[in-house]
Amino acid sequence: MQNKRVVITGMGSISALGKTVAETWQNVVNCKSGIAPITMTDMSHIRFKNGGEVKDYNARNYFTEKEIDLIDRFAQFGIIAAREAVQDCSIQWTEELKDRTCVIMGTSIGGEETTEAAFYSLFKEGKNRVNLFTIPRIMPNAAASHITMQFGITGFAYTISTACASSNHAIGNAFWMVRSGICDMAITGGSETPLNFGFLKSWEALRVVASDTCRPFSKDRQGMILGEGGAILILETLESALQRGAEIYAEIIGFGMSSDAGHITKPEQKGPEKAMRMALNDANITPDKIDYINAHGTGTLANDSLETAAIKGVFGNHAKKIAVSSTKSLHGHVLGGTSAIEAVITVSALKNQIYPPTANYTVPDPECDLDVVPNQSRNGEMNYAMSNSFAFGGLNAVLVFKKWDNKR
Repeated sequence: MQNKRVVITGMGSISALGKTVAETWQNVVNCKSGIAPITMTDMSHIRFKNGGEVKDYNARNYFTEKEIDLIDRFAQFGIIAAREAVQDCSIQWTEELKDRTCVIMGTSIGGEETTEAAFYSLFKEGKNRVNLFTIPRIMPNAAASHITMQFGITGFAYTISTACASSNHAIGNAFWMVRSGICDMAITGGSETPLNFGFLKSWEALRVVASDTCRPFSKDRQGMILGEGGAILILETLESALQRGAEIYAEIIGFGMSSDAGHITKPEQKGPEKAMRMALNDANITPDKIDYINAHGTGTLANDSLETAAIKGVFGNHAKKIAVSSTKSLHGHVLGGTSAIEAVITVSALKNQIYPPTANYTVPDPECDLDVVPNQSRNGEMNYAMSNSFAFGGLNAVLVFKKWDNKR
């Protein structure tokens, strides 16, 4: 069976950068970071204070009281992004299409807000029972399941949990499913809400969160900043998109993944290199075609220098010609949902021919000597883009996108 071409025809996003794709992209272009003091959690006993919190979020603007009782914040963000993406792609649902559509989501921790509330109720307040809906709120597949119910999707649906690479793994699997003809359309992405006291204390113990902000690739970087949010891409065959006259944002052409088989938290260079090479091979393009890389770029000392070395290892002399930015400096590290937000930003960059910036950059680091698009977005021709995601546990997932040209 011949592989089908796969395009992106709808997108949705909610994060510290905004509650829609348009708002998100505007703040990316203007290099306006959403990182600010966390207000949803008492931070008085936590060493760091800042995060990528969704500003002024009120669940009642999106859900009924009954739905709020049943749906954790992480799943709410996935549903909100899915609603925007489905509306954006202007799809007319038929029973056949519902049966031929898949929903593949990524999350690292699932309903952490509900988990913490249950533990607090039992161990702090001494109660003998928890909320009736604790299990359906906590389960990592909740976002995927609610999305199927929202649109009546009866095709297959599941959630991938691979720490910080979860959403790229989800999008990559969805891409392969549509390309191979197993399904005709995919609703795919991820969501995460890690800004809860117990979870923040757990990250505090690792000593990898910055005390002020995230400044990837800068010599004075202190670590990552955690964020929350979710994002969705609608994938469909090129044939389908053209037939119904859909707007095409970009084409997805490659996916690669690997495991380091090394350390549970410390990244290793060979794994990311392998994933990038696999993505290029899957896309059937040579390394010199890549114009932009949305880097994993967490802002930690170990990650940024290692990712720089891995990019050099794969791209050789061409590495110096690639724009490599980390938008985690703008929206924070949304863990399992991060790469979905970064995919939306990367696709928007191709669509608008604007290179996203690395915010908060101050001092060049000789070990991160790439073009990191410091502090200001940049206009320029961009035909091929890569988005990297490297997770704890040594699990790596890389996507390759291509600018859509309606002349082709």
